[in-house]
Amino acid sequence: MVNTTKKLINNQVVRFVLSAGAGFLVDISAFYLFYHNLLTQKTYHVFEATVRNSTLSLAMSFFMGVMVNFLITRFLVFNESKLAPYKQFVRFISVAVIGFFANLGAIKILIQDFGIYPPLARIVAALSLFFASYFVHKLFSFSLSLRHHAVQSNNS
Repeated sequence: MVNTTKKLINNQVVRFVLSAGAGFLVDISAFYLFYHNLLTQKTYHVFEATVRNSTLSLAMSFFMGVMVNFLITRFLVFNESKLAPYKQFVRFISVAVIGFFANLGAIKILIQDFGIYPPLARIVAALSLFFASYFVHKLFSFSLSLRHHAVQSNNS
């Protein structure tokens, strides 16, 4: 049992799942709080644009989740990266911005076209983009090859 637990903790994908899960919990919890308790109007005017409650809730909660996810990912998942921390952060945020718009599009379709409850649509959208984010962050945000971890694990 101890060996199995140690192997799981040493597995980079498992650590990424835990990191993303922590960010996801922050994101989903904040989304729910913003959507139901803090942003009670259906629409808001932001910089001359009318923005739906769900869109504004997503923007704020997504950023909170990304910050938590970056910190955990940087220190516990891809800590062997030699890339400067500010470059990691800029790259991570760049990927997150693309992910934000992918989430926004998915949520819009799920809510407006399929009539799915917004907090549930947020969960479905996030889960649908999870697996791609592991590879993008590993290769781009932290500049690690796909073989890096496999080679390192085999040498242990």
